[in-house]
Amino acid sequence: MNPAKRLAIFETLREVNPTPETELEYSSPFELLIAVLLSAQATDVGVNKATRKLFPVAHTPQQILDLGEDGLIEYIKTIGLYKTKAKHVMATCRILVEQHGGKVPPVREALEALPGVGRKTANVVLNVAFGHPTIAVDTHIFRVANRTGLAPGKNVDEVEQKLLKVVPKDFLHDAHHWLILHGRYVCKARKPECWHCAIEPLCEFREKTPAPKS
Repeated sequence: MNPAKRLAIFETLREVNPTPETELEYSSPFELLIAVLLSAQATDVGVNKATRKLFPVAHTPQQILDLGEDGLIEYIKTIGLYKTKAKHVMATCRILVEQHGGKVPPVREALEALPGVGRKTANVVLNVAFGHPTIAVDTHIFRVANRTGLAPGKNVDEVEQKLLKVVPKDFLHDAHHWLILHGRYVCKARKPECWHCAIEPLCEFREKTPAPKS
């Protein structure tokens, strides 16, 4: 895909959604970190239902530590893998209190040193909470990047590095949101809804899905 077409794709996505945002609900970098930790193999809707009850009660690392692991589980047991996630959240909160003054560090290495935090989670926090021009490649972004021809790659790391190179700088901060939302609601895994896709004329996917018959 040539640079002009990539630019046109992001110009179109921006026109459709000028101010894209994460669908996870949060009011601080710490709440975002916890929400992202809980969202692995879970839906944002499911995480939001749990954190709407959790965060009013415990929205700092110390407050979650004060709940205890069993107390935390009572709030997140509706989320998949909740026992493992509870252990990670508790261990993360302990490190934040003991090593970072209860604050979320805006540094990749420090974030990735937290239990349960991999590169994708770190990228989300760096991008959304601290404004870093990073892209967290999940299954949606991986699919969109490959299917459209925007930044094809064999794995998420390859796609991430390619996107960071080819996405025009003016669009790099919001690219993560545009691509994930596009993959979640339009360029779906099983049946992409090409018939109402804003970037369909620019997309290089050959097997376009026709509109369903009415």
